[in-house]
Amino acid sequence: MLAAMSVAALVLGAGRGARLGCELPKAFVSVSGMTLLERSIRVLAASDEFVAIQPVLAKRDFDRFKELRLQDLPTLREPVEGGAERQDSVRAGLDSLPDDCAWVAVHDSARCLVSAKDVRRVVAAGISEGAAILAEPVRDTIKRVVDGRIQGTPRREECWAAQTPQVMRCDWLREAMAAAASESRVGTDDAQLIEWLGRPVVIVESEFPNPKVTRPEDLVLAEALLSQAKTE
Repeated sequence: MLAAMSVAALVLGAGRGARLGCELPKAFVSVSGMTLLERSIRVLAASDEFVAIQPVLAKRDFDRFKELRLQDLPTLREPVEGGAERQDSVRAGLDSLPDDCAWVAVHDSARCLVSAKDVRRVVAAGISEGAAILAEPVRDTIKRVVDGRIQGTPRREECWAAQTPQVMRCDWLREAMAAAASESRVGTDDAQLIEWLGRPVVIVESEFPNPKVTRPEDLVLAEALLSQAKTE
């Protein structure tokens, strides 16, 4: 039996964020006076769901991490070095976790507006079902395109935009990563690796805005959402 409380979180922030157009690594770009990384870590800590919160960063950014004022968070661990691909960073973080962690929540630091309530909801679903992700229904019509030509139009009601955290059993994720590595397959998120194993992943619809900061306009949106939240 897996222990219900042995859940750890990985916070991914090893990317450079070239599309954001900032000199700083994306995880260390500030929105409303706080870095994306710190906001993400603090909301995970506020959810009170995790026995360990493990940042995964580029080694060159370890000194920047030390400058963040996070000493008040007892579950926060020292960063480990990420890799060239997302899967490499997740594997490094997973390998660093305590042996008694049965579940892991993988979170992109760029999704710094996720709510503690949504974190708790997706963790509960992951523990119940084995794997769960935050997501929201798409509003636009989606086209499948190859070489600039439309190849098909999936039913919009079947399409969801994946978010993070993505919560899953550690043994499932390790198995999925090993299988993907043996076949030289690279997924765009962690749920895709679990899907390749043929295991079910459930959707938890996010109740609060959870955009990913990728481009300059996303910073503007994040600032606006934070400003709105302060007035409510």
